[in-house]
Amino acid sequence: MIKLANEQLERYSRQIILSQVGGKGQKKILSSKVLIIGTGGLGSPAAMYLAAAGVGHIGLVDYDTVDLSNLQRQIIHQTCDVGRAKIESGRETINALNPDVQVHTYDEQVTAANIRDIIGDLDYDFIIDGTDNFPAKFLINDACVLMRKPFSHAGIIRFQGQTITYVPGESPCYRCVFNEPPPKDAVPTCRQAGVLGVMGGVIGTIQATEALKYILGVGELLTGYLLTYDALTMTFRKIRVPHNRRCKICGEQPTITELVDYEQPTCDFKR
Repeated sequence: MIKLANEQLERYSRQIILSQVGGKGQKKILSSKVLIIGTGGLGSPAAMYLAAAGVGHIGLVDYDTVDLSNLQRQIIHQTCDVGRAKIESGRETINALNPDVQVHTYDEQVTAANIRDIIGDLDYDFIIDGTDNFPAKFLINDACVLMRKPFSHAGIIRFQGQTITYVPGESPCYRCVFNEPPPKDAVPTCRQAGVLGVMGGVIGTIQATEALKYILGVGELLTGYLLTYDALTMTFRKIRVPHNRRCKICGEQPTITELVDYEQPTCDFKR
């Protein structure tokens, strides 16, 4: 078990004084491994807060480069990073924020052929879906269900956001709520419809919170609930989601037993 150094006792002091965390909980955080797929509007704040909290190993998956239009919401990247690989920009920001964190980068698009290897690389404890397209989201869900890995789904567009947490054997999965990917171009992306920059911060930070609560084993996760947020009315809604016994992957008679790739749009991680 990790022994906390004096500098760590000071760095994480505001967490350690919480009765639900303490020194034992902080050691759990420092020993934990979280994989973030997509370092854009959702993945950026999630990665930064998890790094600040002391998550010992953070995996970043992205094959995109930083674009000037990203900077309005993807706060892990700076103006000087335009044109650089997002995973390298993200790694540099995290390293500057907290040297306790080891950053593992995967410069590739998640596919049915590689997602098991990426998740299994460090046997990650928790997965955060920071992508913005349905093919990737369904692939991440299916991989996590088949590999029995907890994960946080989220999505943002315009002034709205949503998130739900999956824990194997305890909650419905993403497919229980959204059965199949919609037809290509049926639902606009953030590039097409726009998004208020802070939406990623609100929802991505909730995803980081869910990861920390899972690691610590405290509180109530968003398992069995879809949390929605409307920034225009400043309204949160927590909608009960039952387990779908006919779900194609986590139901009583699953028909999905292998991973497949759905048609990918051209702007996979441009949130």
